[in-house]
Amino acid sequence: MKLADTNIDHRRIQNLMVFFEGHGLVKSITKNSEDYSSSDIVSWNLGGGTNHIGIVVDRKSEDGKQNLIVHNIGVGQVVEDCLFEFRVIGHYFYK
Repeated sequence: MKLADTNIDHRRIQNLMVFFEGHGLVKSITKNSEDYSSSDIVSWNLGGGTNHIGIVVDRKSEDGKQNLIVHNIGVGQVVEDCLFEFRVIGHYFYK
C-alpha cells in the first residue's frame, strides 16, 4: 500500500490556491509592498513549473519598507525578505 506524501511541496500549491479562492479573500496582486499585510498568504511561480507559498508576517525588512515572509522551501521554516523575489501569482487573506 502506498502512503500519502507527508511533504508539503509544489504539487499542492495549486490546491491551496483553489481553496483560498473559494474560502478566503482574494486580494490584488501588486508590486507595492504596502498592499501586503501581516497574515496575508502569497504564492509565487519560481519558474520551471514550480510554485511556492508563504505567509506575510509582522516583522519588517532591514530597510523597514516591507513585511517579511515565513515559508519553507526545503530547509525548514525561515523568515526572509523575499516578497518580490519571484513572480507573485496569488495573494489571499484567510480568517
